[in-house]
Amino acid sequence: MGEGCRFARIPTFGTEPYLITLGNHVAIASDVVFITHDGGTFAFRHQERYRKVIKYGRINILDNCVIGERAILLPGVTIGPNSVVAAGAVVSRNVPPGVLAAGNPAKPVMTLHQYAEWSLASTPAYDEDAYHRDKKAFLMNMRMRGSSLKPRPAPPAEPPRVDGVDSES
Repeated sequence: MGEGCRFARIPTFGTEPYLITLGNHVAIASDVVFITHDGGTFAFRHQERYRKVIKYGRINILDNCVIGERAILLPGVTIGPNSVVAAGAVVSRNVPPGVLAAGNPAKPVMTLHQYAEWSLASTPAYDEDAYHRDKKAFLMNMRMRGSSLKPRPAPPAEPPRVDGVDSES
């Protein structure tokens, strides 16, 4: 594990935590699951032909990454540096550097820069001192998406997509 890593809660590192590598400045949200082996081989290993079959894979998360809540990382994947894996994503293939990957299976949906710009555009003007002074009170009174207690602001524009990535495929 590298320096400056953060965990919302201790993730499920599975039965082979030594096959997992975290780079520097990696944040892991709650209920993330790392799976380093294919347990499905149990279904046929009792047969002589397959008795020696084992399937393991390292999981590498490179520098400056965020893994969202309840994401599942499967054996043999690498999360490229400066990338975000969205909440609930199932990562079955490598995630390239500098992207936000989402879905099942996880796919790049936008670059990290596009994600940052989209996030900035959807952030309302707010009093930073009030936010830092009493975060709970501030958030309870803030107008935000999904709130039925206060009028909703206009929704942010549709998030940009990575060129050449079809969100329906």
